[in-house]
Amino acid sequence: MPRSGSTSDRSPWWEPQVHADRRPFLLARNRIQAGLRAHFHGEDFIEIDPAALQASPGNETHLHAFATEAVTIDGLRSPLYLHTSPEFACKKLLTAGERRIFSFAHVYRNRERGPLHHPEFTMLEWYRVDEDYRKLMDDCADLLALAAEAAGTRRFSYRGASVDPFAEPERITLAEAFHRFAGIDLLASITDDGQTDREQLADGLVQAGIRFADDDTWSDLFSRVLVEKIEPNLGLERSTILCEYPAAEAALARPSPNDPRVAERFELYACGVELANAFGELTDAVEQRRRFEHEMAEKARIYGDSYPIDEDFLRALQGMPQASGAALGFDRLVMLATGASRIDAVMWAPVAEPPQ
Repeated sequence: MPRSGSTSDRSPWWEPQVHADRRPFLLARNRIQAGLRAHFHGEDFIEIDPAALQASPGNETHLHAFATEAVTIDGLRSPLYLHTSPEFACKKLLTAGERRIFSFAHVYRNRERGPLHHPEFTMLEWYRVDEDYRKLMDDCADLLALAAEAAGTRRFSYRGASVDPFAEPERITLAEAFHRFAGIDLLASITDDGQTDREQLADGLVQAGIRFADDDTWSDLFSRVLVEKIEPNLGLERSTILCEYPAAEAALARPSPNDPRVAERFELYACGVELANAFGELTDAVEQRRRFEHEMAEKARIYGDSYPIDEDFLRALQGMPQASGAALGFDRLVMLATGASRIDAVMWAPVAEPPQ
């Protein structure tokens, strides 16, 4: 494989010698995608192709969308957004009657560019109706092994970290991770009805020596611990499934039947890199609206911006069956399987860099 696979400010990706350096990564990408697609077809999944233009790009506080507008032949204008995930479209298809679906969707996120981020990238998303979300954990383990086989490797690597993609993933809850890596009792800051206690969590950060601002919310404090103390320890030697997120950090997931303080959400990590995010899906349209409104109020407070709620999605949610779904950053998976140093090294035609 090439030494770095990164594009250069002086040498655009389309120059022949730059492309020749990147080409092995790109051919491996095609093999991995073909292998994963064949796997899903073998599991009786239907591949779907959702539209990228949506009435709402998603309603999470820290996701930023690309906005545009539709213009009719009469000149009437209405706002549209490039989706940050195909989730709303996929769930509408579950309401329509599909039971196992997957999609390799191009998605778009603004304010994101770097070694692990790109404004346009490919998201592998899949859903299982009437199946427990823990089945998605098994799916993730299978996909890691399949990607390694297609790339012809026995190890994933990134920035000095290495993982055996064939090893059984470690499973650890957020509460266990907070205790193990930061010495903080996370659940002590969450009441039985899912409400959060900012001061209780702040005391834990003080004891752990984690600096924070006086105006940081509970969610801000949670994120500081996750980023500083937990994520650097995940997905080393074998992948990690970090599960049972606090309900306040799982806007689209249903509460755990075993503990209402946490939700059926997990994330997959390998080589310290977040690869996938999965839920036991929330199907309560009233509760989903409440969560969306809270997320958009937070977005307006922090960024001075917000996005509309997809009313069509909330109507569809009322008829959606119980389901579990996962979203995996396909380009990141290819990066780890090929040893590429940057996400744009595994994209056939990266988005042009803005002028300096």
